[in-house]
Amino acid sequence: MRRSPSPRLILAVIAFGVFVAADDLTVVSTMLRQIIFDLQIPLPDGLNQAAWIVNAYLIAYVIVMPFMGRVSDIVGRRKVYVAALGLFLLGSIWVPFAPNLPTFLAGRVLTALGGGAMVPVGMAIIGDIYPPSRRASALGVLGAIDTAGWVWGPLYGALLVRFLDWRWQFYLNIPLSLLGMAAAWWALRDLPPPVRGSRLDWRGVALLTVGLVALNVALLNRSDIQSVSTLSQLATEPSMNTAPLWIGAAAALLLFAWVERRQPDPLIDWSLFRLPNFMPAILVNFLVGGVLIIAMVNVPLFVNVVEIDLAQAALDSGRLLSSMTLAMAIMAYMGGLGTEKWGYRVVASAGILACIAGFLLMGWNWQADTPYQQMAWQLAILGAGFGLVTAPVGAAVINAAPADQRGIAASLVIVLRLLGMSVGLAALTSWGLHRFNVLRVQVTLPPITDPTFAQALADGLTNVTVQVLAETFVVSGGIAGLALLVSRWLRRETVSL
Repeated sequence: MRRSPSPRLILAVIAFGVFVAADDLTVVSTMLRQIIFDLQIPLPDGLNQAAWIVNAYLIAYVIVMPFMGRVSDIVGRRKVYVAALGLFLLGSIWVPFAPNLPTFLAGRVLTALGGGAMVPVGMAIIGDIYPPSRRASALGVLGAIDTAGWVWGPLYGALLVRFLDWRWQFYLNIPLSLLGMAAAWWALRDLPPPVRGSRLDWRGVALLTVGLVALNVALLNRSDIQSVSTLSQLATEPSMNTAPLWIGAAAALLLFAWVERRQPDPLIDWSLFRLPNFMPAILVNFLVGGVLIIAMVNVPLFVNVVEIDLAQAALDSGRLLSSMTLAMAIMAYMGGLGTEKWGYRVVASAGILACIAGFLLMGWNWQADTPYQQMAWQLAILGAGFGLVTAPVGAAVINAAPADQRGIAASLVIVLRLLGMSVGLAALTSWGLHRFNVLRVQVTLPPITDPTFAQALADGLTNVTVQVLAETFVVSGGIAGLALLVSRWLRRETVSL
C-alpha cells in the first residue's frame, strides 16, 4: 500500500517554495544600483522608471493572489502550486537576459505572479491537511519561513553583488524552482480533490484586477519616500496626477462588488465576511500591515538622517531592521503554538500590545544621538509583536472558511495586509510632508550672510526630520491601538465552523 507524505513533509515542501519567493521579494533592494547601471537607466532623470523595478513586482504580487487563490479552490491546490512555481521559473529565466528595462519588468512580473500565488495557496494547503486544532502552529511555521526569506533577501543580494553579479539571483532560482516543482508534484499528490461544479468568475477577475492595479499605482505614486534620504528631498519630488487612477479604482471596485452579488460562483463570496472571526481577523491584518511598512521605511530613513556616511547608513539600517525581522520570524512560530493553547484573541492582542509598546518607545526615545543598541532592542519588541499576530490571524481566517473557499480566504488575509502596507506608506508620506512643512518654518536661522548659516540650516532640517519621524512612530502606536480594539471581536475557539 502506497504511503502518503506526512503533513510535516508537505509543510516543508510548501515552505521551501515560499522561502524562495520571499527572498525574491526583497533581494533587489541591495541590487538596485547595479541593475540600474546595467540597464543603462539615466540618473536622476530615470528615478521614476527605476522605481518600477520594485513597484511592478509589488503590484503583480498583490493582484494575482485573489485570482490564484480562487483557482486553487476550483482546479486543485497541487496544479496551481506547481503552476505558480512554473511561472516563477519562467520569470527567473527571462530576467537575467533582459536587455532593457521594459523587458526586465516583464520578467519581474512573471516571477511576482508565481511568487504571489504560493503563499495563499500554501496556507490553503495547510488548511486541507491539518486539523483545526493544529493549523495555527503550521501557519506559524509558514509565517516564520516567509519572514526569514525577507530577512535573507537583502543580505543574499549584497553578497551576490559583492562577489558575483545580480543575475546570479535568477540563475540560482532556476534549479531551486525545478526542485520545488518536482517535490510539490510528488508531495501534494494525495491532497483532497477540489469541489466540482464551480467556475471561475472571469468578469470578477478582470474588474478586481483593474481596481487593484489602479489603486496600487495611485498609492505607490505617493510612496516614493523609500528612494530619498530626507523629507526635504521628498518635498521637491514631482508627483503625477493620480485623480484618474483613484476614480478608476473606485469605479472598478464598486462595479466588482455589484457584479459579485449577482454571480452564482463569485470570485469572492461576501458571506465569508459574515463568518465568526473572519472580518475582525482581516481588519487586524490590514491595520498591522499599515504600521509594519512605517517601521520598515522610517528606520532606514531615520538612520540616513543621522548618519553622514551613506554606505555606513545602509549597513546600519540593515542591521537594525534585521533585529525586527528576526524577532518577527521567531515569534511567528511561537505565536502559532500559543494560538493552539490560548486561542486567537489572547495571542493577537499580546502581539498588538507589543507593537504599541515598541512604537511608543521609539517615538518617545529616539533622538539623533540615540545608540543603535537601544534602537535594536526596541525594534526587537516591535518585531516580536508583528510576529505574534501572524498565526492567530491566519488561523482565524482559514478555520472560519469552508473547505471549498480556503484558497480565496487565505488570499484575502494576505492581500489585506499588503493593501494596508500600501495605504500606510501613502499616509506616511502625506503626514511626513505636512508635519515637515509645518515645523521647518519654525527653525531659527542666523542671517544668510552669516558663515554658520549653511550648518545651522542643515542642523535645523535634521532636527525637524527626526521630530517628524518620532511623531510618526507615536501615530503608528495609535493605529495599532485601533487594531487592538478590533482584536477584541475575535472569538477564542480554534475549531473550524
